[in-house]
Order: sequence, then structure tokens, then C-alpha cells
Amino acid sequence: QVQLVESGGGLVQAGGSLRLSCEHSGRTFNSYAMGWFRQAPGKEREFVAAVSWNGGRTSYADSVKGRFTISRDNAKNTVYLQMYSLKPEDTAVYYCARTPSRNYSFRSDEYDYWGQGTQVTVSS
Repeated sequence: QVQLVESGGGLVQAGGSLRLSCEHSGRTFNSYAMGWFRQAPGKEREFVAAVSWNGGRTSYADSVKGRFTISRDNAKNTVYLQMYSLKPEDTAVYYCARTPSRNYSFRSDEYDYWGQGTQVTVSS
């Protein structure tokens, strides 16, 4: 059974930075792509960023491109989301997820395991 545990969320002022971490239990982490999604109150869950199984390819939503960086450390079974220049509109619960493929997807329904989420709140 795979478990994903996020950490690193919190309250930050606009313009600040946070780094989210997601630790994957089990021995299959380095075989699959990982993604970050977020969901703001009253809105649908949306794609934020994803990374391929070996970290060689990444993709970002237009709204975070140039401000967020996704990375992974396969030795530590962990994927990260470094967030810079945070804006109030980045406020959401952030989820990491695993897709059963070496290449990432932008679609949430193609991810089979999800973390419990971590709250990010950006004050203006």
C-alpha cells in the first residue's frame, strides 16, 4: 500500500516562499511520475506541476510557471514543490499524487494515490 504524506504548508505573506515536501512510502517511488495539484475553496482541483519518474521532465501550470519548481529525490522517496513569489491566489490545499506511469499527466483522474493535503495560505 502506497502512502503519500505532505508537509511544509503554512501561512506566508505575499511575495514570500514555501517549500512543500511529499514523502512516498514503499519501494516503487522511482518508477512513477509525481504531480502536485491544488484546490481552493469553492473551486475544482487543478494541476500545478508534475515531474517524470527520473526528474528529467517537468511541467507547470501557466499560473505558476517561473515561480514554482518541482523536483524529486529518488533516494529519499520525496518530491518537492518550491514556491517563490507567492500570491494570495495561490491560497489552497496542495496535494501530491502519484500516477502509475513513468510520464506525468495533467489530469487528476490519471493519478491513483493521493496525499491528505497541506494548507497554503498567502496573505495580502
